[in-house]
Amino acid sequence: MELTYSAEDEAFRAEIRTWLEANLTGKFAELRGKGGSGREHEAFEERLEWNRHMAAAGWSCVAWPVEYGGRGLTIAQQVIFHEEYARSGAPARVNHLGEELLGPTLIEHGTAEQKARFLPKIVAVEELWCQGYSEPGAGSDLAAVATQARLNGDQWVVNGQKVWTSLAQHAQWCFVVARTEEGSSRHAGLSYLLVPIDQPGVEVRPILQLTGTSEFNEVFFTDATTAADLVVGGAGNGWKVAMATLGFERGVSTLAQQIAFRAELDGVIEAAKKSGTIDDPILRDAIVRAHQGLEIIRLHALRTLGGEQGLNASVTKLLWARWHRDLGELAMAAEGALSILVKEAPYELDELQTLFLFSRADTLYGGSDEVQRNVIAERILGLPREARA
Repeated sequence: MELTYSAEDEAFRAEIRTWLEANLTGKFAELRGKGGSGREHEAFEERLEWNRHMAAAGWSCVAWPVEYGGRGLTIAQQVIFHEEYARSGAPARVNHLGEELLGPTLIEHGTAEQKARFLPKIVAVEELWCQGYSEPGAGSDLAAVATQARLNGDQWVVNGQKVWTSLAQHAQWCFVVARTEEGSSRHAGLSYLLVPIDQPGVEVRPILQLTGTSEFNEVFFTDATTAADLVVGGAGNGWKVAMATLGFERGVSTLAQQIAFRAELDGVIEAAKKSGTIDDPILRDAIVRAHQGLEIIRLHALRTLGGEQGLNASVTKLLWARWHRDLGELAMAAEGALSILVKEAPYELDELQTLFLFSRADTLYGGSDEVQRNVIAERILGLPREARA
């Protein structure tokens, strides 16, 4: 399917395009292309300032209902916003986890008090969030989490460890899936807690990646506390709320992701021309397949636009993760022998090398390919459940 844009939609496109052109100037012009997967360390404070500049002009959380500080954009207008933002070269935003994940989750499942407390600060980019899901013994199998939270008077006391926690080093808050019912297992007895990071009971340790950067972290909770009323969806309903968050993660913004992917593919083609590998017919065939794969991802995204993605989220994740990982391998083939040389000593990588190394994790983070296939097989196709120990 293709989106059909009304005259109102095209007027909105002109509005956001004009605003971006007028504001990506001066010091903000230097931020074009900064950030993104594997490069979240780039100009973080400056990108935070840019995000707050956008918020002051009303360009934060644009998909949210107006009553919560958003613009209440239609699906078509959300697509336009993300596409124009990506096409402008504007830097990767730092507020993704609050704006795209937690905010919609609170709007759907939070109490009036929780919404009043947290949503305005997300809109204003005054508080940043991280996601406390994965653990050393519970990666893609979220139901195996062992982090515990016990209610003690008017506070939850949290103990456990989370891992692969993106941007925890910059966050003030973490939404944490923890086991709140003693003796419970799997999906039962989990709760979705909002936990402040800046307290003695929380330790954030960076994880050094192949790219030489540290977007991911380990987070240790040792008698960390949060208020008793900061549980979203009610105690024991954490699985439902956590799945809602994952659904929002793979929504309309994935169309902007594909524009970024297109730019990366163009970079691969340019590298192949520069190195001469474009003359290899096998490489040219791989480039054609990459183009076709990207079109398939786009068509699936258009077909499933809007709201919580539900089981479609698993299909979306499978499509883009393997495609992007393969693009990283194609990038190294395109660069040829130069792909094994660092840009500068001791370990400064070029953009395609960063793409290759970071994309090795694409089929793992956010739910591994194996788990996504199980979800599709069991919950969409109705096949027998995989045997579990």
